[in-house]
Amino acid sequence: MPAQLPIPVNPELVAWARRESGYEIERVAKRLGVKAERVEAWERGELQPTARQMGLLARFLQRPLSTFFLPRPPNLPALAAEYRRLPGVEPGKESPELRLALRQMLIRRDNALNLMGELGTPVPRFRLRAHLSESPADVGARLRAALGVSTEEQLGWPSEWAAWPAWRAAVEQAGVLVFVFSRVALDEARGLALLRHPLAAVGVNGKEIPEGKIFTLLHEVVHLMLASGHEEAPALEEKRSPAEWLSVERFAEVAASHAIVPEPTLRSQVTALGLRPEWTVSSVRRLARRFRITPLATATRLRESGFMSWKAYRNWRKEWDIHVAGLPPRRGGIATPAEKALNSAGRPFAQLVIEALSTNRISSVDAARYLNLGFDHFEALRADLVGAEAGGSSAA
Repeated sequence: MPAQLPIPVNPELVAWARRESGYEIERVAKRLGVKAERVEAWERGELQPTARQMGLLARFLQRPLSTFFLPRPPNLPALAAEYRRLPGVEPGKESPELRLALRQMLIRRDNALNLMGELGTPVPRFRLRAHLSESPADVGARLRAALGVSTEEQLGWPSEWAAWPAWRAAVEQAGVLVFVFSRVALDEARGLALLRHPLAAVGVNGKEIPEGKIFTLLHEVVHLMLASGHEEAPALEEKRSPAEWLSVERFAEVAASHAIVPEPTLRSQVTALGLRPEWTVSSVRRLARRFRITPLATATRLRESGFMSWKAYRNWRKEWDIHVAGLPPRRGGIATPAEKALNSAGRPFAQLVIEALSTNRISSVDAARYLNLGFDHFEALRADLVGAEAGGSSAA
């Protein structure tokens, strides 16, 4: 069909796809290079877009072109019925970027379940639970024990680039799919958890530095534990006030910090490094490097264990904010397409796709779509999977 000829799409589907993706008409119009009035006319059925315009719209909204020819919009559950409550995010008012990240996570989780069924692979069960009546330190210790990360292993990691994939692999071994999303602003969501069973899934913002990813990952796992203990509900169903919810967030933060930095190890490292009570940016950074976490998370942990008073913590935080403001942007290495796909999808999901492809359960077109990766990069992906299994790391 010539690109300039109008095509008879369903106007109701044009409006639905735009709203479901979270975009205002003006943003869609700007992206397509047309006036907002034209997009409105498409949605009312007064005008029909050209084939080229529909191709651009489908790519922008991340929808198959066939969607716009359906007789009626799909009956999909609200995204806020799927994920745990996020501070500052109103259910149904998520940014287009967050909505896309959520959709991709849900699709990949469903694809993983389907592939497991095809391959006869048992669905991993996330069996950890937590209750708000417990001590968050005890919950953190239980999580640490379940993940099986030893103190010797943690202190022996050469860098944060080695620490992040090691923690991620430990969480994946515990029965959780770990995805990385890249386009969401950090101030909207550093991480999120899908409150679905039987296959648990969490997402971590790729804009985080590796040390930040580690804390975010374990923070989200604590939320999964609370949901398993019937202490949390999906965002759409969560009835707590903002103040009450902040107490839940605080519980998850403390539990995650104890999982990453156990109390005995913290005290032994403070002593071994000869650190004094007068905490400075330099001394906290030195301790943070031992555990491969951020200095801010380290200071929070020191305050939690009584090494810092609230007054000392507030003074330190002011110094830290000044220090951070003067730092140049931090950049990671350049990842290959295969590394990017493996980082985004996670090793368990990528392995399922490769195994299904190798046994002719899915086509190469399906595999490329599942991983958002060109088929010419699949041999590199296979090599990266072998490297990860042998102890290598995926791109950050």
